[in-house]
Amino acid sequence: MELSTTFLLFIAAFGASALGGVLGMASGIFIVPILTMFFGIDFHVAIGASLISVIACSCGSASSFLKERLTNVRLAIVLESATTFGALTGALLIGLIPTSFLYGLFAFILILSAQQMLAQRREVVSLVEKGQQDWGTTLQLHSSYPDAVLGKEIPYSVGRVPLGMFLMYFAGMMSALLGIGSGVLKIPAMDKALRLPIKVSSATSNFMIGVTAAASAAVYLARGDIDMNIAGPVALGSVVGALIGARLLIGISSEKLRIGFVIILGVLAVQMLMSALGIQV
Repeated sequence: MELSTTFLLFIAAFGASALGGVLGMASGIFIVPILTMFFGIDFHVAIGASLISVIACSCGSASSFLKERLTNVRLAIVLESATTFGALTGALLIGLIPTSFLYGLFAFILILSAQQMLAQRREVVSLVEKGQQDWGTTLQLHSSYPDAVLGKEIPYSVGRVPLGMFLMYFAGMMSALLGIGSGVLKIPAMDKALRLPIKVSSATSNFMIGVTAAASAAVYLARGDIDMNIAGPVALGSVVGALIGARLLIGISSEKLRIGFVIILGVLAVQMLMSALGIQV
């Protein structure tokens, strides 16, 4: 591979991961279209490189979120068990489900997620009453996070954990089938189902997506769909971009972050719908 192409792959991954880091998403949702449309790379090879970039993106920015106490690690471990099973299920279903159907389904989910996230609600979730027992209380998932914009500690509680685990299973399956970081589905799920603050959803999602991608990447590696000449510069660019994106997230207000995420969801929904209809841009 020519040096100029390697450099362009690095720049593309850097930009995608910086944007993904700000939104708490993996760069995979942007990397696959970039590699296939602008670099002419085979779809399955692009997915393999995308999954490697997702792992790198998660590792690159997770430390910043942990340092700022935005990540709910206990919740991430609970939800990741469901997401990993979903990713393995999706990997086993590769080739059995028409890609056009998946694109259409994904577009519908993105539109629904954008509509749900656009609905106004209070950012601070009311705490569980003393003595009340639920999954969040039993597993000690309730926590708080420091809001740099407001300058104070924000407490929150975690509700409807079984519903959240079901949605995480589905997110992991879609991640494996489409080669994307499932943060684009995890964040709306945690935001609406678990009622988490948007910054906690973004940081916790970023912590989880690397594990989900690793489960899928193992299958793609066994199939021979990971080309290290492509995945290498993409992964390197993803690490640098993710670090910058994570720092930007810490200083952004929750409302601006929510609006930005809704815009990205809308754009991706249009892209997926066009792919489902066989329209190439």
